[in-house]
Amino acid sequence: MIDVSVRDEVTVVTLRRPDKLNALTTRMRLDLAAIVREHGRDGRGIVVTGTGRAFCAGEDLHEAADKSLVEEVATFHDLTRAVLETRVPVIAALNGLTVGGAAEWTLSFDARLGCPATEFFLPENGIGLSISNASSYLLPRLVGGRALRMVLDTARLDADTALASGLLDEIVEPDALLPAAVALARLWTEPGLATGVHLRLLRPSVEEVERAFVRETEAAKEVEDAGLAQAGMARFAARRR
Repeated sequence: MIDVSVRDEVTVVTLRRPDKLNALTTRMRLDLAAIVREHGRDGRGIVVTGTGRAFCAGEDLHEAADKSLVEEVATFHDLTRAVLETRVPVIAALNGLTVGGAAEWTLSFDARLGCPATEFFLPENGIGLSISNASSYLLPRLVGGRALRMVLDTARLDADTALASGLLDEIVEPDALLPAAVALARLWTEPGLATGVHLRLLRPSVEEVERAFVRETEAAKEVEDAGLAQAGMARFAARRR
């Protein structure tokens, strides 16, 4: 369900579960974190993309319905942590719908490229879940005061709106999406550049990210203890059977 290849010295990680909109199981999240850590030590960069009409539908809520939300959130947090530990640029090539925890994960990336079919969908508030991936810190960092409304409105943003808000850095045609992401990683890692230094300086603060993880874990426990999380996931899963 996850393919890893190398294109022009750039590691390309492809989510291949199109029948489930590339939704992430627990096992997939653990594998993704390990892949990012393994390939983030050297090379020219990492590009993450998807297959089919979605980049990723976020958490596999059918699988998660009987699991602890707090434990599930911890694996999403580690995805973000793995990205911020890399020594190379990490770039999202968002080929389509990007939902929930997957959308939040990309907030920690160094760039997010999209195509006309790209959408960001933040459904958590509408189904009784809490946000994760340090998005309580990363989303306002990118979009400013619009972050609160995006979350409370369970916003679904098309590519143009995502670009205007700062969630996307660039929109390119579908056939050019992966080549553009790979080219950007190579551009940023040409010999003689101080990219590694600037990644450390300009990426989100590790201390702030870890503080956000703590707050978000507390929030996940709160909605779980109140019964909101399991009821919301059950409703969501039932609508898609």
